[in-house]
Amino acid sequence: MKKSDAKSDGIGGRRDEAKVSLTDIQTPLHHPLPGNLKSIALIVIVVAVVVVIWGVSSRHKDMVALTTLVNEQSTPMVKVIQPVNTSAEQTLMLPGTLQAYNSASVYARVTGYLRHWAVDIGAPVKSGQLLADIETPELDQQLKQSEANLETALANERLTAITNKRWKNLLSTDSVSQQEADEKNGDNEAKKALVNAAKADVDRLRALEAFKRITAPFDGVVTERKTDIGALINAGHDAGHELFTVADVHKLRLYVNVPQSYAHQINPGMKAKLDIPGLPGQTFTAIFTANSRTVNQDSGTVLIELGVDNTDGKLMPGGYGNVHFNLPNDRSVVQVPASALVFRKEGLSVAALTPGNHVAFRPVSISHDSGTFVEIASGLSTSDRLIDNPPDSLENGDQVRLVEGIK
Repeated sequence: MKKSDAKSDGIGGRRDEAKVSLTDIQTPLHHPLPGNLKSIALIVIVVAVVVVIWGVSSRHKDMVALTTLVNEQSTPMVKVIQPVNTSAEQTLMLPGTLQAYNSASVYARVTGYLRHWAVDIGAPVKSGQLLADIETPELDQQLKQSEANLETALANERLTAITNKRWKNLLSTDSVSQQEADEKNGDNEAKKALVNAAKADVDRLRALEAFKRITAPFDGVVTERKTDIGALINAGHDAGHELFTVADVHKLRLYVNVPQSYAHQINPGMKAKLDIPGLPGQTFTAIFTANSRTVNQDSGTVLIELGVDNTDGKLMPGGYGNVHFNLPNDRSVVQVPASALVFRKEGLSVAALTPGNHVAFRPVSISHDSGTFVEIASGLSTSDRLIDNPPDSLENGDQVRLVEGIK
């Protein structure tokens, strides 16, 4: 009995143990979670969402920064300059050539041999002063023959005059006919004409005789002598060369070729300064006197003439010097560095910037080139922004970055 009871108890005991275990297992499923566990779960979820959002945002920022960096690296960086007005008065320096105020080449008017010359090169002379004498044996004989012809004509004229007078007296007494009297009168008139012709020939030859003396045409200096004693002299410009050249150097003419763009700024009465390489430290005043009013097609310049006083004789004709003109400022002209110029197939231009720092090429024309800087006549103002040394790769509309510190 005890054994059976014990078994029964054992079975019953195991069943009880089974019931307890099942109850213990099922009980938690039916009870709500504690409050602290809910908070922890919510925090975990929020943290996970924040981590995800932060990660996405960080990757987006990194992408944006990388894109910006790439764009910045691909955008050219340039230095910006601005045009400036030229000074209140600009100086234009041009080469000039000095010429004598008057210069004459003296030729012989008669043929012969040079007897002697009286002055040499560099000698000052007065108007009418003897330069040389010419021996003219042929001319002398022609003059003698002409004078003899004149004597013959005068004798014939006197004879016909007497005959004509007699015939007029005979005509009054009807001793001769009217026809004969008219013939004698006509003969007398013809002889008078021959006398006048002979006189004219004598006067011509005597005038030529005066040209045996070569004289100075005006006050000046003998700059050339191209003859010597005994030389054969041929008369006229085409038959021979000049014997002397006389120049009036008390005042000199200064000739300057001025570029067409500056010609309108140089007006009558304007003064310029002249310096000569052989006279360092000395300057001379030149005054504008004439303008050729013509542009040389080969050089694009206008020839102007200035007068320079040379009373002291320091300047020599044929010399050259530097002429300095002080020109009034043209407010429309601006100055830019030569490095800002762009030479393209479309022509000369500059690279300007728009308010948004985009490139806009503008065509320009140079009015004066001084080497480092050039003057632009029109199309630019001091408010424009230009790119200095623009890269060859730039095109219209390109975005650029400015060097730090330049707006």
